[in-house]
Amino acid sequence: MTPESAPMTPTASPVLALKPLGFPWPTMDPFLFCAYHDDAYPEGNGQMGPGASLAGRQIGQDFSRKDGWSMYHGADVPGFPGHPHRGFETVTIVRKGLIDHADSLGAAARFGGGDVQWVTAGSGIVHSEMFPLLDSTAPNPLELFQIWLNLPARNKMVKPHFTMLWSETIPRQVATDTNGRTTEVAVIAGRLQDAAHAQPVAALAPPPDSWAAQADADVAIWTLRMAPGARWTLPPASGKGTRRQLYFFKGASVVVGGQAVSSHAAIELQASAEVVLVNGGSEVAEFLLLQGRPIGEPVAQYGPFVMNTQAEIAQTMQDYQRTQFGGWPWPDEAPVHGRDPARFAKHPGGREERPAG
Repeated sequence: MTPESAPMTPTASPVLALKPLGFPWPTMDPFLFCAYHDDAYPEGNGQMGPGASLAGRQIGQDFSRKDGWSMYHGADVPGFPGHPHRGFETVTIVRKGLIDHADSLGAAARFGGGDVQWVTAGSGIVHSEMFPLLDSTAPNPLELFQIWLNLPARNKMVKPHFTMLWSETIPRQVATDTNGRTTEVAVIAGRLQDAAHAQPVAALAPPPDSWAAQADADVAIWTLRMAPGARWTLPPASGKGTRRQLYFFKGASVVVGGQAVSSHAAIELQASAEVVLVNGGSEVAEFLLLQGRPIGEPVAQYGPFVMNTQAEIAQTMQDYQRTQFGGWPWPDEAPVHGRDPARFAKHPGGREERPAG
């Protein structure tokens, strides 16, 4: 039998599973939760709330998406008033609009437009995340991801910490295929090196006690934006035992590892394989990538508390009732930071920072 006539050996697909996107999105260890918010808020009312009737909404618990937006747990300004966390981290990527952060450590921030806030809740923090609608003459779109990354048992009770990754400093790589079509990758966590670039792109440092700070954890959080018709090869993960999930959330149709995907989906990939991505549609396609080596420990969760055992959950609830994780130094449960749109962060202890430029 000549080589030309030899039967082809089927190549195993790098696509292991596809799941439809709902709310929240499905995740895998070491990730606990991933929510995508895309709200078409109207013009503001002058008090940073929506300039539209709230009739028909269950205020305090509005996830209705009525008219394309929700108030969530907000009463006047949409968002999430003060609530506790223990035992994990939140990574909040704001693509459009602004978030006002306040917490029980006395820290505050206003961030958006590509900024990322990374909070290690550790032993316990109370924080609020409000969505001020500053423009009273035009719509106030808001688009963000919030990702929960677990902490290993040894770090569940570390001191709370928050880090700002300003959009201006987040590393990005733009790859151009042979037809001149581009794929842009924003590297929020991890390290990217594809075949077209000699130098790897490494993310800014994660918080010191994060699972992502462990070199062998192989955590990556990337966003991908592919021009219509673009082709790009997702390089293999470097870690042993890494799991990888690719979320296709904007665009009409793509091809992932040779498999056509015509609806938005969570796509589990073989992390050790390179995967060719093709945007087969006539509009931009966008993805979120989450990967990491599983922590592999028991997970006991009660709402915003994530520990390893039910006994630890019971202790957490007792601790919160007794200490309120340091109390709440703000005048109300849903503070917003005025009408100045400038982004800033004020850390515990008073240190202030603003994005460069």
